[in-house]
Amino acid sequence: MKLLKLLILAAFAAGCNSNKGPKKESMSEKGPQDTVYKTTGSFERFDPAFDAIVSKEAKAEIIAEGFEWSEGSLWIEKNNMLLFSDVPKNIIYKWTEEKGKEVYLTPSGFTGTTTESKEPGSNGLTLDTEGHLVLCQHGNRKMARMDAPLDKPEAKFITLADKYDGKKFSSPNDAVFNSAGELFFTDPPYGLPKQADDPAKETPWNGVYKVKKDGTVILLTDSITRPNGIALFPGEQRLLVASSDPDGPNWYVWDIKGDALTNGKIFYSAAGYDTAWHGLPDGLRIDTKGNVYATGPGGVYFFNSEGKKLGLLRLENATSNCALSPDEKTLYITNDMYVLRVKLR
Repeated sequence: MKLLKLLILAAFAAGCNSNKGPKKESMSEKGPQDTVYKTTGSFERFDPAFDAIVSKEAKAEIIAEGFEWSEGSLWIEKNNMLLFSDVPKNIIYKWTEEKGKEVYLTPSGFTGTTTESKEPGSNGLTLDTEGHLVLCQHGNRKMARMDAPLDKPEAKFITLADKYDGKKFSSPNDAVFNSAGELFFTDPPYGLPKQADDPAKETPWNGVYKVKKDGTVILLTDSITRPNGIALFPGEQRLLVASSDPDGPNWYVWDIKGDALTNGKIFYSAAGYDTAWHGLPDGLRIDTKGNVYATGPGGVYFFNSEGKKLGLLRLENATSNCALSPDEKTLYITNDMYVLRVKLR
């Protein structure tokens, strides 16, 4: 009996020692839903309403890494995949739970032969009302639709808009469609080799535009120095735009009246935050309740529909964009060299 007890104790100790720390096993050893991912960052809570969006146990998982600057995340429900841009590399990647990251499309934003741009690839990605992939193309300086099925991508593009009043866009950055199929997008100079000082820049402003169903391009505002992320609130009567200007790191909101914007005001200001090391207002998403998920200085901000800060996912690296799954239970974040996933309520 004593020998049996000793053998049991030895086996128990060996079992404990073999399980020290999390073990990341291969897909052949376990199901993809059981993969253990590294985590990063921490949540800060500023309002009790945040608990209804993110649980106190939530973590930011690093589901993919090794990018130069990840951007433009977009969840494709019917293909169960996440698409996102690596802007400097001129590549769109896809991520799936089963296979991880894979090259999805290249070239993505510049289809010419040579360029001096440091960010020539696609940036923001979205779907039109018919489910086609639409890209903000830095290098080609246009809004374009991929002329191929989502499950058989090809670098073939149809131009949706490339000029306003005869002047070429600088480098379309982020975009959203309304339910009527009209396209709203921002056009800062980040894709130009010398940005605002580039001799190829044709507009003296950095605009927010609307493309109507018949292809007519409307300049909605030229008042934002660095327009970036863009999204519509539920009901499509309000438009939210981020400004990534370090001298005015704000989010702005307008009422939409036909083909015009009215009653513009600051939705939230990040003035005073440490933008030098931790990023600027950039991409954003809005859920069906009007909650805003916005990348900015220090990480990802969570606002209610009136601009009250509810919480912050604080991250060490600059964040660029985010995407929601259709059930709004998962948030995907492009975070410099990483892509993150957060399980929501």
